[in-house]
Amino acid sequence: MSHALAKKYVNALVQGCNDNELEEVYQALMHLSQAYKVEKFNTIILSPNISKLDKETFVLSLLKTTDSKFVNFIKFLNSNDRLKYVPLIVKELAYQRALKSNTFEGTISTNFTMSEAQIKMLEDNFSKKFTAKIQLKNVLNAYPGIKVEIDDLGVEVSFSVERLKAQMSEHILKAI
Repeated sequence: MSHALAKKYVNALVQGCNDNELEEVYQALMHLSQAYKVEKFNTIILSPNISKLDKETFVLSLLKTTDSKFVNFIKFLNSNDRLKYVPLIVKELAYQRALKSNTFEGTISTNFTMSEAQIKMLEDNFSKKFTAKIQLKNVLNAYPGIKVEIDDLGVEVSFSVERLKAQMSEHILKAI
């Protein structure tokens, strides 16, 4: 349900703003979404004891923008008790921007650091495959192999060392 609400608000933003305004709104919302990582901020936003006007004033005081469309958007979210959905709206707006620019971000999960050349090669190959600009970041974790995830495209490709060993053993046993 909350994702559907976020989509509606993002669609309204996309229809009501030109590209420059949309970029400004996105940057301001990104800045605001950082505040949602602070527990006290969430407590204030979700508190029924704090008036809507105080919440609105508080949220707008965190932002340096005076863009009337953005201020009205925050006021509209607040009047409908939707300020808690700002992180989802940011995520959906990022997705819509990616679709519009045909640029998608993804991660490469490995247990080793990949070189820039290796990352560039993967980006180029995935870009050709999906006819889009793909940007990948290397994330170090305990995954025994390589896993490429591009969430916005619904893509997950993995190469596991353990799976390779199991398949090789199975193939050798079948050959015997």
